[in-house]
Order: sequence, then structure tokens, then C-alpha cells
Amino acid sequence: MSLPPPNAADFRPPVPQPVVIPGPAGPLEARVDDPVPDGGVATVVGVVCHPHPLHGGTMQNKVVHTLARAMQEAGAPTVRFNFRGVGASGGVHADGIGEVDDALAAIEWARRRWLCDALWLAGFSFGAAVALHAAITARPQRVVTVAPPVGRLLSVGIQRPACPWLIVQGDRDELVDVAEVTRWAASYAPAPELLVLPAAEHFFHGRLGELRAAVRGFFRGNTGNERPA
Repeated sequence: MSLPPPNAADFRPPVPQPVVIPGPAGPLEARVDDPVPDGGVATVVGVVCHPHPLHGGTMQNKVVHTLARAMQEAGAPTVRFNFRGVGASGGVHADGIGEVDDALAAIEWARRRWLCDALWLAGFSFGAAVALHAAITARPQRVVTVAPPVGRLLSVGIQRPACPWLIVQGDRDELVDVAEVTRWAASYAPAPELLVLPAAEHFFHGRLGELRAAVRGFFRGNTGNERPA
């Protein structure tokens, strides 16, 4: 039987389990966090993509952790993974093109691992661009892109995910221009849901609780603002 998502206030994070995922350029180092108790059945799985590998981005990034935690609090087991050439993952950086293939490999592995096709997909910064490109073929149920690199790796014209889509952006982001993100989001029909956090910068210092609550509410299907737990 499937189980309802836990209350955020009572949630106890699962212990991360190291796994190795076969990737197109070599093994992918990954971590699984499964909040579903023994005997429970996962009805959806989550995959999170990390920021730019050439600028210190890894699956241990705090925003990546926050996105995964929000998914877990909404009831989904999650997979975080290192792109090719990061940590113990094989291969070398491939300008975002090979990294989309890495994400698709992680998604396929997650679906097989939990015998579940339903997918929540998220990414931060570089990982947001990768997630959005992967969504074209991965058929996610919901997508979250945090601080998407509009004007760098993303531009007008990329196919819109055929599912609910949330963009979260800080208005003091020193790397991604909030005005560009707003214009880009408005170019889609229907437009994705856009949440601009006032006074939040690129890495959401001091704002991770708000980020987590907003993303958790989106994955649970809530439309109102949810207070951080």
C-alpha cells in the first residue's frame, strides 16, 4: 500500500545511502534518500540535478539537499547524483549536453529501482537547465527549476515541460538576472508558476526554509504559501 506524506514538523530525514548508477560516460556517484517505511510503496520518485561542475557544484550542494528534502517531505524517495567528472563519477565535463544524458540515466535507474514511472524532477542553476532539457524526454509529473541560468544555458524556445512547472528565483541573485527570468517565464503559454523570493541571492543564504516550504507545497499540489517548518 502507498502511504501519505509525513507532516514536515514530524519528518525525520532518512539516512543517505551511497549507490553507483551506470552512466553513459562511466559510473555516476549518487545518494538515495528513501523516506518510505519498509512495506510501503513509492508512488513517485524524485531526481535532483546539481549546479555547475566547473564552479564547485556537486550533489552535496545545500540547495540540492533542500530540494531533495522537500521531495522527501512530500513523500518521495530521492536520488541526488554527481554529473560526469564530479567526485567519483566517471567521464569529463561535457558542456551540459552529456550531463543531460547523465540525468536521463539517473531517472531511468530511479524508475527501475522503485518500479515507479511517476517522476518529480528538479535542478538548481546549471542543474535547472539540465533538468529542463531532460524533461523533454523524461515525462516528469512535476518540474522545479531554481535560479535557471537564463541567457547562458537557457533561452527562449526550449520546449516547455508538459506538466506543472515551478520556477523559484531570488531578486538579489548576483548570477541570474531576475528580470530576464521573469521575461523568459512569461514567454511560455501556459506560463510556469514563478515564485520570486525578495532579498534572496543565488545560494539562498538564510532562505532555505522558505525555499523548502514552497517546493514541498508545489510537489504536494498546494497552491497557497506554506510556512517553513
